[in-house]
Amino acid sequence: MGSIDKVRSISVWIFVIPFISVNACLLIVTNFHQILEPGVPISPTFPYFDGGVSISRTVRNFPLYLIFKPAMFITSFLLILYWLNTKKIINHFHKDYVNERRIIFFGISSAILLTLHSIFLGIKFDNDLYKLFRRVVMLSFIIFELIAQAYLIKFFYEIRQDLNIHINIGYLKIKRILIIFLISISIITLPFLPFDNFKFLKHAIEWNIFLGVIAFYLLTHLMWKKDTTL
Repeated sequence: MGSIDKVRSISVWIFVIPFISVNACLLIVTNFHQILEPGVPISPTFPYFDGGVSISRTVRNFPLYLIFKPAMFITSFLLILYWLNTKKIINHFHKDYVNERRIIFFGISSAILLTLHSIFLGIKFDNDLYKLFRRVVMLSFIIFELIAQAYLIKFFYEIRQDLNIHINIGYLKIKRILIIFLISISIITLPFLPFDNFKFLKHAIEWNIFLGVIAFYLLTHLMWKKDTTL
């Protein structure tokens, strides 16, 4: 299987696995209270709109982390495979591309940060420094993902004439719009993160940024044409 076929195959799973796992946890925590630890149940909510609960609050308690953690470990592994195969694609079209190391560094680092976040998820330790560490790791994962994706979109636009036979250009344009939107929302939201007054807004943005980040990979799957050898 060529690098493009591998990227197409891997990308769809990077979308499907996190999407199903986190929304399965949301369904359980809001509708099946009897299987949860005391004090965990949350009122019915659709946090993509109302911000009624954070992703961390949704997935960190037993038995929910038994669903979420393995899914994130698998996703981290797939992310590493994705970026390594993306490196081969970059080298094929542009040997010694100036931003190649940045793309691969931020991409693989994001996978490592996701693994770290998953390891510490559900570990109860009442320490402000520990809580800050978890937030920084999760925030860094999102930032590194957005940087890697932005650099990759930039590369594809620079060589788009050479990509015509390999990609559906419409999806590349959608990916560019998506990454600009996600970066813009992240920058606008950043000053409000320390304040509890905007809790529901921050939760809603968190869910939608999560969806946007994994949607990037679904668009990657759709962008590359089938049976393209490379």
